[in-house]
Amino acid sequence: MELDQLRALAAVVDHETFDAAASELRLTPSAVSQRIKALERSVGSVLVRRLKPVRPTPAGEQLLRSARQLLLLADEAVLSLRGSGAADANDGGARPSAERLRVPIVANADSIATWLPAAFREIALGGRVALELLRDDEHATADLLRSGDAVGAITADPRPVQGCTIRPLGTMVYRAKASRGFVERWFPGGPTPEAVAVAPVMQYDRKDTHQLAVLARVAPDATPPQHFIPDSVQYVESVHAGLGWGMVPDQQDPEDSLVELDPSWSEDLRLYWQAWTLESPGLTEVTSAVVRAAQTLPPHGA
Repeated sequence: MELDQLRALAAVVDHETFDAAASELRLTPSAVSQRIKALERSVGSVLVRRLKPVRPTPAGEQLLRSARQLLLLADEAVLSLRGSGAADANDGGARPSAERLRVPIVANADSIATWLPAAFREIALGGRVALELLRDDEHATADLLRSGDAVGAITADPRPVQGCTIRPLGTMVYRAKASRGFVERWFPGGPTPEAVAVAPVMQYDRKDTHQLAVLARVAPDATPPQHFIPDSVQYVESVHAGLGWGMVPDQQDPEDSLVELDPSWSEDLRLYWQAWTLESPGLTEVTSAVVRAAQTLPPHGA
């Protein structure tokens, strides 16, 4: 296996077409296809399904994670060499490379909207990493580590992914909240099971389980109207606007401007940072920034 073949495989899977991968790699689609075919011959397996969009086969998925690790380390080595290269004859000193190491990580939307930007600022000031931020539900983010699409993940899964280190970050506390006008209209006698069964509820997306967990406890047979707002900031704005009630993190209602429906409905979401076990200064820098940013969260069990 050669690095250019592995890079072609990653590009085709990332961009989902040979044409887009060719544009990224500054090659022709035919050249990309030839590299993939050579890689398939070397491993003895078909690695991608040549459909639209292109998808990896199970063998391709298995190879991708190792391929991305190799590419990360290779890119980091090249950038390090360029940054400490030979002195330029004109200025008598080494010129640092303007290129940055691409480090893909994945996080849940509520972390992205609240405490995680402090890590982005620290990474930007470091000047060596180009962050690629992916978004998914906190219960699904670890899957992107397994697939190799991300090298680090903020996850609610306390089980370490094979080949990864894990450390606790802190807790996000979610509380069932609504606007005052919504409470007056839908819960005049309090959030009783009968009222909850018919009151509109806010959902982030189809993976969002925060509100469904409350409904399962309070009104298990209820099927109230559901509004789906797949944006963390607009979700909370919609709760303020009276579109429905929803589980809101403390960080997104710091002044308690919304009405808490019932304190017993609160949910503690424990977050963890998982990252590949690699000797990568770039990944270490991202890990340090994420851990420092998470110090604003209440610790587990607080």
